[in-house]
Amino acid sequence: MSMKFHHKDLETCHTASGLVIVIDVLRAFSHAAYAFSRGAKEIILVSTVEEALTLKSEISNSKAMGEVGGLPPAGFDFGNSPTQILEEDLTGLTLIQRTGAGTQGAVRCVNADAMLAASYVVADATVKYVLKIAPSEITFVITGGFNNDEDVSCAEYLERLFKGQKPDIKPFVRRVYDSKDAEQHLDPNQPEFPESDLDYCTQISRFNFSMPITRNKNRLTMQAIKP
Repeated sequence: MSMKFHHKDLETCHTASGLVIVIDVLRAFSHAAYAFSRGAKEIILVSTVEEALTLKSEISNSKAMGEVGGLPPAGFDFGNSPTQILEEDLTGLTLIQRTGAGTQGAVRCVNADAMLAASYVVADATVKYVLKIAPSEITFVITGGFNNDEDVSCAEYLERLFKGQKPDIKPFVRRVYDSKDAEQHLDPNQPEFPESDLDYCTQISRFNFSMPITRNKNRLTMQAIKP
């Protein structure tokens, strides 16, 4: 069976139907995967800081994570950096995530029949999960925009995996480091954007779980599902 692939961005993803893969490499959906690896139970995706803080106050054993302009807003427990979450024990926590790109893409995909969050660190598991569903078409949502090559490259990498190819990972990793969003991580004058995040976000298929998103009464909940 040959699949058809489509690409949308934040401005057009509301038109996507069928199976949708929402991509954010730097850094929301890489960060989410590391949070799951540290024991998080689930991640609720929201659009605004206010929503995140309200849900944090309403849901027991929860914390807010994410960013505005790359940095954690007041009242958030964690930012958007895999480096900063690696030593945290998140066992059993519900995390509420708000970011400027990744979570916006998920929230805006109002017509998706099935949806997954994806990044390089969950690439293989994402493909395995989707192949079990066997859709005829897949829409990739490039949340960073088509000018930010890290998300475009990830979509192209996933597409090759869906086609049964085994691409060399090096050029894809290089595209992340060369991307516009990587610049602040390579700037020593911006320590709040650790360079090590680029390494963590390009550890391809580090984790053996995918991150499907379910919608229940307009609440979007992401979980880590092993094949």
